[in-house]
Amino acid sequence: MVKIIADSTCDLSDEILARYHISVAPLIIHINDKDYRDRIDIQPDEFYSMMMDLDKNPTTAMPSPTEFVRCMEEGVAEGCKEILCICMSSGTSGSYQSAMLAKELFYEQYDPDEFKVHVVDSLCMSHGSGYLILKSAELREIGYSFEELVSFNETFKKHVKHYLSVDDLDNLIRSGRLSNTSAFIGKILKLKPIMTMKDGKGAIVAKERGRRKVLEHYVREFMSRVDEALTTFVIIGYTSDQAYAENLKLKLLQESNFRGDVYIMQMGVSVGTHVGLGGVSMFFIEKDRHHDGLLANELNNFVAKRDEFLEKFKKR
Repeated sequence: MVKIIADSTCDLSDEILARYHISVAPLIIHINDKDYRDRIDIQPDEFYSMMMDLDKNPTTAMPSPTEFVRCMEEGVAEGCKEILCICMSSGTSGSYQSAMLAKELFYEQYDPDEFKVHVVDSLCMSHGSGYLILKSAELREIGYSFEELVSFNETFKKHVKHYLSVDDLDNLIRSGRLSNTSAFIGKILKLKPIMTMKDGKGAIVAKERGRRKVLEHYVREFMSRVDEALTTFVIIGYTSDQAYAENLKLKLLQESNFRGDVYIMQMGVSVGTHVGLGGVSMFFIEKDRHHDGLLANELNNFVAKRDEFLEKFKKR
């Protein structure tokens, strides 16, 4: 069996991680001169409850290579000789580089002819990499090989669509995603920025006035972009307001034809540090990237790979 490992920014629920035996390398969060391992030493609800009263802005650090090696060795202990590691985008975190170094350290102890390790730079954030991880776990369960899982991730990682909106613009200012001028105007007009991932980094693609308009934007974009064949589930994420996420799920199911699973999962501490309170996100696979300037030859290659994948999927 293929061992799947991740960093803690994947934000998958404990139930999902346990069900598919996914090992996680935690990021480190520095809060008021103390270090915490994400989802081990501190839980999301605990962090969000203290966020407003913190003396200093929290900071995050990538997992150490030894944490990734530990995850790889868990796979060896489970009898796995093929290891797939899916990391947060290298454009937003050093997690991928740490995992690549861990791969080198792993091969100092284990024979590369006997054990296969592939590290994916997901180009995603939060439940975006989580989407690839959960999809890979589902495909593994129906018999996909290591090579097929690698191919799936490297082909479709650019097509995991992200939408993220926040209530507190100050966190985006501190992370450099929004200028002070834009934030000031946004606060006055009650505009909420909507972000997506472009070339492995966060980018603001729209601004809507109020939460209702944000949810309308999400559902409208979902219906125009979703790849109905590949999107077998949707992930909705939230930081501190689960009811906000539940409202999005209800609206999605009422106004679209989607009838797959809709998972609601909380964003972890490392992601929440940058997103802040009141964040809500949505993730699915989009059918193409015409709107994002995809080159024609890349689109043609994607369509061919997509058709090949769907044909294999039908036979499983």
